[in-house]
Amino acid sequence: MTQPVSILIAALGGQGGGVLAEWLVDAASTAGFPSQSTSIPGVAQRTGATTYYVEIYPEPLAALGDRRPVLGLSPVAGCVDLLVATELLEAARVTQAGLVSRDRTTVITSTSRTLTTVEKMALGDGRFASDTLLDVARAHSRGLVAFDMDVAAREAGTIVSAVMAGAIAASGVLPFERAAVEDVIRASGLGVDASLRGFARGFDAVARAQPARDHPAASSAPATVPAMLAESFPPSTHEVVAAGFARMVDFQDRAYADLYLERVRRVLALEKQADPGATHDYALTRESARFLALWMAFDDIVRVASLKCRAARFARVRREVAAGRDDVLRIYDLFKPGIPEIAGMLPAPVAQRLSAWDKRRQAKGKPPVALALHVRSDGVAGFLMLRVLAGLRGWRRRGARYAQEQALIERWLGAVHAAAASDWDLAHEIALAGRLIKGYGATNERGKHNLSHIVDHLATGGDFATPSARAEAIRQAREAALADEGGSALDAALVRHGAPPRPVIAKPIVFTRKPAAPRVPTPTP
Repeated sequence: MTQPVSILIAALGGQGGGVLAEWLVDAASTAGFPSQSTSIPGVAQRTGATTYYVEIYPEPLAALGDRRPVLGLSPVAGCVDLLVATELLEAARVTQAGLVSRDRTTVITSTSRTLTTVEKMALGDGRFASDTLLDVARAHSRGLVAFDMDVAAREAGTIVSAVMAGAIAASGVLPFERAAVEDVIRASGLGVDASLRGFARGFDAVARAQPARDHPAASSAPATVPAMLAESFPPSTHEVVAAGFARMVDFQDRAYADLYLERVRRVLALEKQADPGATHDYALTRESARFLALWMAFDDIVRVASLKCRAARFARVRREVAAGRDDVLRIYDLFKPGIPEIAGMLPAPVAQRLSAWDKRRQAKGKPPVALALHVRSDGVAGFLMLRVLAGLRGWRRRGARYAQEQALIERWLGAVHAAAASDWDLAHEIALAGRLIKGYGATNERGKHNLSHIVDHLATGGDFATPSARAEAIRQAREAALADEGGSALDAALVRHGAPPRPVIAKPIVFTRKPAAPRVPTPTP
């Protein structure tokens, strides 16, 4: 018995999955084949995911006479011919649900990643490994074709659904030629040229049937290494140091980038003494440079404003919402800076008084002071406000936040220097502890608090029989801090190695009155 061709499309919100399903149904109808599509809304913990399911009967209506096929409304395990996913983890989700089978299902997936909320919330690196996701799709499918659909869409100036249409047309499952789909795209009358370019790129990528490259598509190309860096640093550190140098120039200025290089050179000099044979391939310098670059370019209101008023950001937003050249696009940004963000840009004496005032208010049960700002960044007034804030980068050095961050950085690097003089492994573990500094707001403060406690009580304090034992204690504390947001695992690791747990941070107890029940008016007779 002839079976319908079943196509399952896994897309994220705003990627045009509904348009793609309509194209396929319209192309099938134009070619004379019975077809049907349904959409199943879901949640991908990003912008929302929708699964689209299309069935096409491979015999034309003219050959069926009075008969009509009964088409399914939802996919069935073992009965899916083609899975097309716009995001790698979505392909793995569908595979995990059992809808992909080795004897029938071909998988076409993008290698690009749009990280889920769970991946972003992890204290450490919470990303699912792209090579593992590709292996899962490959092991459970009849065949796998993977390429970066996002890049193809950007190059064509269109959205990813057009690239997916070309990929489906090249898969060989459709009972009609690619021209039928292209004709439907032309008939749509919207962004035809760009959509056809994206269609061609998707078709060519699948037609070549190149196997997926097992690397995260989100990883960037190696940074260009300036000549001065190539001469001063070993080749294994070039990529990290060059990226850090460029980040410092972008964050502050060339002088700040030179400070970064000076700090990295000090670590390199000590590592050459601790490991003269370079048996570790300068891993201490490399990891110190990595986390130093992330820490020195800390997020403050100047940095946020600078990122939000860049031309690349406006171009990205227009691309993500598929705005045409003549479309009017309005962009609204929501800001809510509190006293810590404001005080961080003020001189230390003023910042201390302002912070103390806000803490006294909170101790009385009042909420923290915060300014809720609703800024239209594509308008003249909103954009000028962002530019003024971004232009305060020269003032940043006078702020309390800058002084605090530099003092903590030198404290961490000082522990790395002291350890490198005696034991390479110990210095390496202290350098890796710089990973605890991430995020912004409360997350950033918690990371700095945890790192300071580890440095004071494990890296430079406490009694350990050997440097190896001290290094092991730091490693366990670091992993515990990354595994438990509340800090109970870290406190247990600290106590286990003879260090005191972190001090409890006092929180005010706020009593609130129970709201009175609404008064119901007595009906009049």
